[in-house]
Amino acid sequence: MNISILGLGWLGKPLADSLLDLGFVVKGSTTSVAKLNDLKAEGYNVYKVQIEEKEVYGNVKSLLKDSEILILNTPPGLRRNPESNYVAKIKQLIPYIENSSVRNVLFIGSTSVFADTKDMLEVTNEMLPNSESSSAKQLIRVERILSENVNFKTTILRFAGLVDERRHPATMMSKRKQIPNPLAPVNLIHRSDCVGIIREIISGHEWGKIYNAAYPLHPSKETYYTNVCTHKKLPLPNFIQNEISKGKLINGQKTANELSYKYNHSILKD
Repeated sequence: MNISILGLGWLGKPLADSLLDLGFVVKGSTTSVAKLNDLKAEGYNVYKVQIEEKEVYGNVKSLLKDSEILILNTPPGLRRNPESNYVAKIKQLIPYIENSSVRNVLFIGSTSVFADTKDMLEVTNEMLPNSESSSAKQLIRVERILSENVNFKTTILRFAGLVDERRHPATMMSKRKQIPNPLAPVNLIHRSDCVGIIREIISGHEWGKIYNAAYPLHPSKETYYTNVCTHKKLPLPNFIQNEISKGKLINGQKTANELSYKYNHSILKD
C-alpha cells in the first residue's frame, strides 16, 4: 500500500520510518528546501509542498500519485500566526486530493477543539467539539469540510499535548509565573504512542471515524509540572491559587480499546 504524509516533521518523519519498516511505500513533503535536501540525502522519497491560502505550491500531484492514504499532518500554526486562514489552505488542497488516487485521509487534529470548563468534563470520542477560540473554530471547520467530502473517507485523530524526550511543555512552564488552572487535569501523549496509534488506524481499521488520544493518566497541572520540573532540575512553576481552575479530561482509553492498542510510553518517564 502507498501512503503519502503531508509534513515530514517532528511527528511525520518518525511515522514515515515506522511505516517503511512495516513494508508500506511512503512519500512525504516538507516546506523547506534545506530539509528537502537533507531528507533526500537520507533516502526519503520527499517533495517540497507548501499550502497557502490562495494556492498550493510544489509538486503535490507527484506526492499524492498512486497513494491510497493521505496523512494530513500540517499543523495550522495559529498560535504563531493567529491571522492565518487554515480553512482556506485546506480548501486549496482538497481538489488535489479529489483528483488523485487517495481514498482515505487521516487528519491529525488537536483536542484543543474542546473547551476548558470549571466542571472539567470528561471528553469522549462521541462528544462534539465546543471551544469558541478562533483557532479551535478553524480546526472544527476543517474537520467538517474533510468529513463531509464524499470523494474520500476521513478519519479524524485528535492528539492531546505532544511530548517526547526533547520536547516537553515543562521546559516552557518552568519559566512562567502565575500560571492559571493548577487543578486542571493534564492531557498529554508521547510521540511514540502517536505513531503507534496511527499505525493501528492504517492497519485495516474502518475509515470515517473520530478518535481522541491522550495517555490515560491525568494528574493536576500543578502536581505534574512541579514534579517534572523537580526531576529535570528546572525552576519550579508558579501557579495562581485564588481562582477557580478550568480544564477537561481527554479520555484516550476508549480509542485504545477500539484500536486494540496499548499506550506504551508513560508521560511520567520524561
